[in-house]
Amino acid sequence: MNTYNKIMLYFWLTAAILIFVIVTIMGIKDGFDVWAFYYILGGIASMAYLSRRWMMKRMERNHEEFYGKNEEAENE
Repeated sequence: MNTYNKIMLYFWLTAAILIFVIVTIMGIKDGFDVWAFYYILGGIASMAYLSRRWMMKRMERNHEEFYGKNEEAENE
C-alpha cells in the first residue's frame, strides 16, 4: 500500500505542474481570458497532492506511536 500511496502522491504533483504549464502556454497563445478558468484544475490537483502528503505523514506518525505502545506493553 505504501508504494501505491507514493505513486499517487507523485501523480498529483505531476498533474498539478503539467496543468499549470499547459494552461500558461495556452493562455499565452489564445489569451488568458479563455484559459484562466483552468487554473482551478491545477489548484485542485495541488490540493490533492498536499492533502495526500499530509495524510501520509499523519498515518506514519500514528502507526509509529501505535506500534511503540504495543512494543512497550509486550515488554512489560
